[in-house]
Amino acid sequence: MKQLIECVPNISEGRDNAKINAIASVVETVEGVTLLNVDPGAATNRTVITFVGEPEPVIEAAFLLIKKAAELIDMSKQTGEHPRFGATDVCPLIPIANITMDEVAKYAHNLGKRVGDELGIAGYFYENACKEEKRRNLATCRSGEYEGLPKKLADPAWKPDFGPGEFNDRIKGSGVTAISARDFLVAYNVNLNTTSVRRANSIAFDLRENGRVKRKGNPITGEIVLDENGEPAREKGLLKAVKGIGWYIEEYGVAQISLNLTNISITSMHVAFDTACQKATERGIRVTGSELVGLVPLQAMLDAGKFFLRKQNRSVGVSESDLIKIAVKSLGLDDLAPFDANERIIEYKMNEGAAKKLVDMSLVEFADETASESPAPGGGSISAYAGAMGASLATMVANLSSHKRGWDDRWEEFSDWAEKGQTIKDELLHLVDEDTVSFNKIMDAFGLPKGTDAEKAARSQAIQDATKYAIQIPLRVMEVSHGSFQLIKAMAIVGNPNSVTDAGVGALCARTAVIGAHLNVKINAGGLKDKVFLEGVLSKAKKLEEEAIAMEKEVLAIVESKI
Repeated sequence: MKQLIECVPNISEGRDNAKINAIASVVETVEGVTLLNVDPGAATNRTVITFVGEPEPVIEAAFLLIKKAAELIDMSKQTGEHPRFGATDVCPLIPIANITMDEVAKYAHNLGKRVGDELGIAGYFYENACKEEKRRNLATCRSGEYEGLPKKLADPAWKPDFGPGEFNDRIKGSGVTAISARDFLVAYNVNLNTTSVRRANSIAFDLRENGRVKRKGNPITGEIVLDENGEPAREKGLLKAVKGIGWYIEEYGVAQISLNLTNISITSMHVAFDTACQKATERGIRVTGSELVGLVPLQAMLDAGKFFLRKQNRSVGVSESDLIKIAVKSLGLDDLAPFDANERIIEYKMNEGAAKKLVDMSLVEFADETASESPAPGGGSISAYAGAMGASLATMVANLSSHKRGWDDRWEEFSDWAEKGQTIKDELLHLVDEDTVSFNKIMDAFGLPKGTDAEKAARSQAIQDATKYAIQIPLRVMEVSHGSFQLIKAMAIVGNPNSVTDAGVGALCARTAVIGAHLNVKINAGGLKDKVFLEGVLSKAKKLEEEAIAMEKEVLAIVESKI
């Protein structure tokens, strides 16, 4: 699975569209990076730019953006309402998929080093990239803003984490940059059936981590309680990593609770929404839906879908698209305007304009493509698809069983099976396209030049690498399809008896997938020189086939005994 990070640099220019576009456009010059949004603010003289991709391309794009911003923005002349101290004021990196915060922090450090060494721009690491605890908070790092930099840089306690340690001519123009690794922030509004800002605020204070000021007697007009330092004491809110306030949206004629979810791994959208519903009800107010501002990671939507299905005692082992539909309807994300998942989910937005995959075709299109004169998709892709169908049938039995009348107390048991089935199905569907990719890799390798000895050697190595990959893909199809028999057998034994034959057909599909993929392993093995690798692969593949045939017979015997 691809690692994905998001980068959200804030540049100190929000009025000159030519400069903004020139700075943002460098992001699109880096292959593998998707520019998601450019949001200028004239009043603050600040623009937020959002892009996403795999780590290395994102770091390259961020570097180029910081470079271009320093070329076009002169901080000695810049003014604006928003706190700032650099042309690229902040550059946070955010983990999106299959990457840890520690890994992202290392990328932040690498970026800072490049910015300092190659561009001569100084800066600080903050939040999860900080190297000193006192620099964790951005506001602390940015104290004194641009105007305070000569004094700040002269203070040994504030020596930059990267770049020059003096206010030279370069820093005079570019200012300094703060680079971080931080959690994904979701701007999320909850809609209420009231026009009262005061009541919306009350609910926001219930929710937000910072809560409300503590008072004696009347919670609104009572005397403020002071702490031991003489500062107003506070009653903590219910949700950590949440900021919030109530406001009135004239466009829609309703009040909203405006929330910033600063760490959705601590407080998710669905928890924030559910808690808002509870606190609103206590005040005689009804939540009518919610509104997502900007984009959201796919996982946040999938987690929401599963959360609400579990509340209904229903199986969570359903498709990705069904989970998203449940999330949208449960959160009321289409309350004020239609919710377009392709525009609002980061991973979907990234795939916009991408070449159509085999698995995105209709059944007719897929069959026609297979029947065409093109050699791919071939038997390998079809084997993977057969395995996916086998897992899908068993998953269907699990879902039907979880909803069977009289089996309500077993819904979690079957939900767990269905979830496993979805995972197997999804990997096999991925392998449908990956098998075709592996074939194309071999063709590309054979097409490499061979005019010189060096070219011949490089071509030969590329062919061997591509061949090894073309063996590993069908072997993985065998492994995953073989693994699906556990689910298939379980559904034949304990699943809805009315669907036992579906489990049987699933077994037939799984065996076909294993045997078919084995054929691809063997034919691709003929061109590989690595005999040690081959010996291990062929031995493993033979065993997988033998076991699959035996397990198919076992499942079919169970099925026959029940019909």
